[in-house]
Amino acid sequence: MKDKRVTGFIRSTQGFTLIEIMVVIIIIGILATIVVPRFMDKPDEAKVTKAHAQIQGLETALHLFKLHNGFYPSTEQGLQALVEMPQTGKIPKKWQRGGYLEKRKVPGDPWNGEYIYLSPGVNGDFDIISYGADGVPGGEEFDADINNWDIE
Repeated sequence: MKDKRVTGFIRSTQGFTLIEIMVVIIIIGILATIVVPRFMDKPDEAKVTKAHAQIQGLETALHLFKLHNGFYPSTEQGLQALVEMPQTGKIPKKWQRGGYLEKRKVPGDPWNGEYIYLSPGVNGDFDIISYGADGVPGGEEFDADINNWDIE
């Protein structure tokens, strides 16, 4: 009878060495420091994009309000005039039943703040402003104000 052992191959029963594990951990660490910051900014960029879209939607609703009534809501009436017929100031005679916003609610900005509305505005017929992530005027990057006159 012949011996059925496999010859020429030596099976290694050893695992990874400590140095191999450390090299893999270092490589993962380097990749994480490069890749993770790029993905961390995405939620903030998405909020800025959402604010732009909301402001443009509010502008459209305000233009429709003016088309029906001949004037924009006053600062006092605010954006709420887009969902409820104003009871103070100049009362619109042809206010659209159901309002001018699809969800019948004035949206807050993506950072849970309120949009600032001025009419007449400093930069046009009206101004719509979000104070950004920090909720205070001014700022840089994601804390910067988002203004309707800056949106193209």
